[in-house]
Amino acid sequence: MTGIDQRLSVHSVTFHGATLREYSSRWDSLGVRRLSLIDAQLADPALADVVAAGGYSVESVFHLFSSTDGLRRVIASAATVGARVVYMLTGGRGERSWEDAAGVFCDAVYPCLDEARQAGVALAIENASGLYADIHIAHTLADTIELAESAGLGICIDLFHCWTEAHLNTLLDRALPRTELIQLSDYVLGDRALPARAVPGDGAIPLESLLAHALGGGYRYGFDLELIGPRIAEEGALPAAQRACARVTEVLSRMEER
Repeated sequence: MTGIDQRLSVHSVTFHGATLREYSSRWDSLGVRRLSLIDAQLADPALADVVAAGGYSVESVFHLFSSTDGLRRVIASAATVGARVVYMLTGGRGERSWEDAAGVFCDAVYPCLDEARQAGVALAIENASGLYADIHIAHTLADTIELAESAGLGICIDLFHCWTEAHLNTLLDRALPRTELIQLSDYVLGDRALPARAVPGDGAIPLESLLAHALGGGYRYGFDLELIGPRIAEEGALPAAQRACARVTEVLSRMEER
């Protein structure tokens, strides 16, 4: 596939379990040149060579935060492949209140802020479903913004998890100055087969208006397609990703023509 918008990446979780060679083949089939990786992929000694040989840039690396030292290692590894941003889930709260858990997380991340700046790697947290409360504390976009402001971090906005929130445009306006990545997928109303993601354009999320709002608000980074769940598996990850890239490219092209 050729001619896709070069702001797009397809999250590595879409092809979870693939080898690096298989990932590279899929990236080339899709025509993407921005990569969205999982931190475990950084341990592959061949990754840097594949990134260089393919002319790729690493847009983002996902990290499930568990310790200060662990984040430091991910920052160092991410810097070796030129990753622009490491975005995180925070780790769970245990029996703590949200406020106490947020304080613990902020204290743990603080020592890494200067190291990340010196390495040229941005740090961010994303909003994720309350179903992930065992490994995360920021579930609404409002909570994610509050935590990011407190911790001095950026934000990864997953529209799948916040498109139904009240006053969304107001929240986006507050989040955008810190936003390092926007993740895209769709939701078909009534789908209960978790994680229930769909190819953009197949469902009810008003992606075009949300993207227009983000771009109009000054957003200048990439759009990451995170495609997982029964609908994606039934179609096949690669065909679903190809349709997603084509559809989002079409939406972005229409915006440029206005």
